Amino acid sequence: MHPRKLESRILQNVHKANRDFGLVQGGDRVLVAMSGGKDSYGLLWALQKVQAALPDKFEIFAYHLDQGQPGHDPKPLESHLRELGVPYEIEYQDTYSRVVAMTEPGKVYCAWCSRFRRAIIYKAARRNGCNKVALGHHRDDLIETFLLNAFFSGQLKSMPPRLKSDDGSEQVIRPLVYCAEAELRELAEHKKFAVMPCTLCGSQDKERKAVKRLLEELSAKYPRIRTSMLAALANVRKTHLLDNSINPLFGATLAAALPSSLGDDEEEPLAFPADSAPTAAEASDAAAPEPLVTTIGGRPL
Repeated sequence: MHPRKLESRILQNVHKANRDFGLVQGGDRVLVAMSGGKDSYGLLWALQKVQAALPDKFEIFAYHLDQGQPGHDPKPLESHLRELGVPYEIEYQDTYSRVVAMTEPGKVYCAWCSRFRRAIIYKAARRNGCNKVALGHHRDDLIETFLLNAFFSGQLKSMPPRLKSDDGSEQVIRPLVYCAEAELRELAEHKKFAVMPCTLCGSQDKERKAVKRLLEELSAKYPRIRTSMLAALANVRKTHLLDNSINPLFGATLAAALPSSLGDDEEEPLAFPADSAPTAAEASDAAAPEPLVTTIGGRPL
């Protein structure tokens, strides 16, 4: 795709998400969570374009958490942020060692890792006067998370474009919810972003890889399947589901008739806490370790 057309399509989707869900308004101070992956680079780029276009201005503050993963080097990202002139903070906390120690052998790190990361990011938002936290989840993330929860967690749940913390002090926003991962990858190549991919989660998450393969196979036969699935997330027919908490016509006998646990020969259901609302405990100060090294604008505090 021609670079100009690619940029236009991504920005159209971001503006549409902002109109549909009221993600950013004038006076907001938005912490942009920068992982160093292609999606967070694209998120920062898009929000800067939105910032320039909106008549009511909002502030952008970039934030990167170095979790102590072996081989991780945030210098390329820091150089990028300096070139942009964006206010930023890079914080180091060795949650990696704690997650490894707390995770049973053979289990994925996602649950503990996401809880630590979320709590630390919320603290950073409060510390830097940000009322919103922008995450780089895109259309494909929403679809994959929906299928993961349906297949392995027994829930119809994905990622909302806008979410309030339990205490209401911060909001999580996802401006890329209408953007395709392939287009964000193409943007990163076009812009030559200094992408620092995290291979830890991808190397472990067999279920997510299986869902990706399934979607790729289906998309080869039915090119619009992702578009249809995203539309389905916004087109819920509550009366055609089995949840008696949302359909008063159902009796309590239905819930009793459904299996409450898996059989002995089935795997334990997975949970995906990074895709759900943070609990008060996760967002509290006690949930996150104290920072070991913190820099703001490249200068140690």
